[in-house]
Amino acid sequence: MESITKNRQPVEALRAMVARAYGPEEVPDAGEDWVSELSDGWFNVAYRIRLRSGTQAVLKIAPPPDVEVMTYERGAMATELAALRLIREHTKVPVPEVDFADQSHEVCDADYFFMTYIDADNLHAIRDAVAGTEINAYDEALGAITRELNTIPGTAFGPLAGPGESTWRAAFLRMVEELLRDGERRGVDLPHGYDVIREVVAAHADSLDEVTEPRFVEWDLWPGNCMVGDGRIVAIIDHERAFYGDPLMEFGFAGSESSAYGDATAFIRGYGHRPFTTAERTRRRLYNLHLALIQIIETNFRAHTGTEQYDWACERLQETVALLAE
Repeated sequence: MESITKNRQPVEALRAMVARAYGPEEVPDAGEDWVSELSDGWFNVAYRIRLRSGTQAVLKIAPPPDVEVMTYERGAMATELAALRLIREHTKVPVPEVDFADQSHEVCDADYFFMTYIDADNLHAIRDAVAGTEINAYDEALGAITRELNTIPGTAFGPLAGPGESTWRAAFLRMVEELLRDGERRGVDLPHGYDVIREVVAAHADSLDEVTEPRFVEWDLWPGNCMVGDGRIVAIIDHERAFYGDPLMEFGFAGSESSAYGDATAFIRGYGHRPFTTAERTRRRLYNLHLALIQIIETNFRAHTGTEQYDWACERLQETVALLAE
């Protein structure tokens, strides 16, 4: 996926980063075919690196400092590193090992880190070629993994590194308001007026008060961030959007209120969630509204040249506003 947030670096800078992380003895010889870009990501640039010893690693680099990102994306790489540490400390969910992280900006103009390379298939990439029963098994496993991630407790609602809020209502309303201000600042057109969206969210905010315990929410755990092999999930990747909040905000539940996000049945079965209450369905609709806002507004920040995502997400926003009006 192409985006102006991808901070591609010249080969000599990549060699300097490898030397800093693994030592000069692991820097590949000049001219060797040792680096390739992994093109599936939507935000950070990522490279597959083959070290001189033959070991493979992945290098992720944060966006360039002169490229404006959305408010909630600021410090995303630090969030990912914190998320990986929490997941390893509190769960058995498989994630890559961080080999080295550098925030000095001495050999690169942005934060970067190296992690282990996962030799497996991307579930989103192979989904159409896999039998339905196998997809259901993967979705069930993804539900179980998500539930395990949600057991990690927080002390406040909001970003992993803070500042946090004492209530989920305050944290979620802040998340929505940050998005709306980003869109207004960039002049992004919404199918409903910005103040209309604010009114819709405020009218249903009481449903958020049921959530009283901050829990780790991976949020971006869709099939594209799930690596599989030999019929099982072998790693979860891309953790830069994690926060402490309501587990019902996890992406796997999105299809429960909109079939456009896929069938959530197997995921919910694997998660072990009982049938949703009226308040939970309202919250899930609010979370789909939040997701649609991100998908619309980020097309401007990432300078998309096509309108496919924008048009699709506008449909999702209109759909969700109508559901909330029922």
